[in-house]
Amino acid sequence: MYEHQHHHEATRVGSSAPATHPAGHHGQDVEGHGHGGHQMSTSGWQSWRTAMSATLHCLTGCAIGEVLGMILATWWGWSNGPSIVLAVVLAFAFGYAFTMGPVLRAGVPLRRAIAVALAADTVSIATMEVVDNAVLLTVPGAMDAGLASALFWGSLAFSLAVAFVVTVPVNRALIARGKGHAVVHAYHH
Repeated sequence: MYEHQHHHEATRVGSSAPATHPAGHHGQDVEGHGHGGHQMSTSGWQSWRTAMSATLHCLTGCAIGEVLGMILATWWGWSNGPSIVLAVVLAFAFGYAFTMGPVLRAGVPLRRAIAVALAADTVSIATMEVVDNAVLLTVPGAMDAGLASALFWGSLAFSLAVAFVVTVPVNRALIARGKGHAVVHAYHH
């Protein structure tokens, strides 16, 4: 959305011709005023697209952390409780790391990058982890299936898909209020 906004501003500043907009746009800018440009309000398809992108970003970090946690816990012979705790901790760690990387590359100091990642991802990752683990725990035998089992991997894929669907509206609501992943967009180039 940040890049989209800069394109919109360049179109308004660099051209005397009115900007055209795709079908479905209402010609509103960030503040919701009609300027003949692209719609940047928090409603409509763009906000859903931004929320899906933010959720996919979180899902990637969560999935890597969870799979690594399950692999390590299985290797170490841990029971379900400690396995879930390790997977959740690693899901948060990888989720935050995926956000901090671009922010650090933008020249932001480490302390600020940590604060940005916490603000951007905590609610999203927490929602995803609660839903994901609740689904995994309700699938009979999924937690005891082991890493070589199709039941385990199928259940994990299903639980992540459900978590994605549940978390997208959460992220959309956060972004609409200028919270969640909206705080990261200032650091994207």
